[in-house]
Amino acid sequence: QVQLVESGGGLVQAGGSLRVPCAASGSIFSSNVMGWYRQAPGKQRELVALITSGGTTTYADSVKGRFAISRDNAKNTVYLQMNSLNPEGTAVYYCAATLRTFTCDFVAWWPSDFDSWGQGTQVTVSS
Repeated sequence: QVQLVESGGGLVQAGGSLRVPCAASGSIFSSNVMGWYRQAPGKQRELVALITSGGTTTYADSVKGRFAISRDNAKNTVYLQMNSLNPEGTAVYYCAATLRTFTCDFVAWWPSDFDSWGQGTQVTVSS
């Protein structure tokens, strides 16, 4: 397992941008598929984006074209760049790691597929 720590959350106005990093410890980070989930109050945890060790990415339809996931394996860090934020983006954002084989089919992913989770960082988008 890897240990994950998110940071960089906060309050942003609708239409604004925010980048949240997730720092990982553990030598196997570069082998992991990394994901970002979010959970809004009263809602289920939602998968937002995935990135493979080689940099292949995929996104939920709700964020496609606005969010970008990236990783720096040398720094053991994965990032979520969020642009054109709207109030529906208000949530706790979690990064997660898994050694499961990657598929771009979001329906095939479950939170239980991920072995490691960060503690989450709050993002609040004001209208």
